[in-house]
Amino acid sequence: MIAGESSKDKSTKSGYRTMLLSVLMSAPGPIILGLGLRVGHSSTQISDFTRRSAELLALIVAFAVYAYTNSRTDILPEERTAVEKKGNTFTGIIMCVSGASMILVTLLSGDSDKGNVVPALAVSLLGVIANSLFWRKYSALYKSQGNSILGVQARLYRAKSLVDGCVTAALLSVLFFPGSAASGIVDAAGSLLVSVYMIRSGIVTIKEQLV
Repeated sequence: MIAGESSKDKSTKSGYRTMLLSVLMSAPGPIILGLGLRVGHSSTQISDFTRRSAELLALIVAFAVYAYTNSRTDILPEERTAVEKKGNTFTGIIMCVSGASMILVTLLSGDSDKGNVVPALAVSLLGVIANSLFWRKYSALYKSQGNSILGVQARLYRAKSLVDGCVTAALLSVLFFPGSAASGIVDAAGSLLVSVYMIRSGIVTIKEQLV
């Protein structure tokens, strides 16, 4: 019994550290991209800034919910479930809002010079690596704990890793073929793909909380 409780405590602490690390590692992204928007303004770059800012807010809320529900020893199962569902629903809404805002930005963006996209490209490349690692970590933690917050984070990071791959490809096309019709199409397509995937993931997450 004691060994089981010790193992559970270790898993909970691992989840806490993982969520805190994901918040800390996600925080610089919006700042770097925000500064990068001063020299570059591709639609994918702008939408990626919007996405990362919204996701950071969702991560902070998820971390707060996880820390709150696991720090209380007197919390009832019904209360835990209710709080976790609110946190997960908020994450789903953020994903949908983020995706919708990206579609709007893409449709309203013009064909002007996209500028320097190197800062955004660096962030997206690092994002592919970091988000893939977090995806695997959250999946393992969810399998171990069965905590819905961790399960939703695994889905979020799966989306983030795939989206970053798409963003990287789009920004590479802008970098190597600036001003070309092909790079403009890939840039817009990358932004729209980001949007659709995020909205779909958000809707699935919200629906699960209504059960």
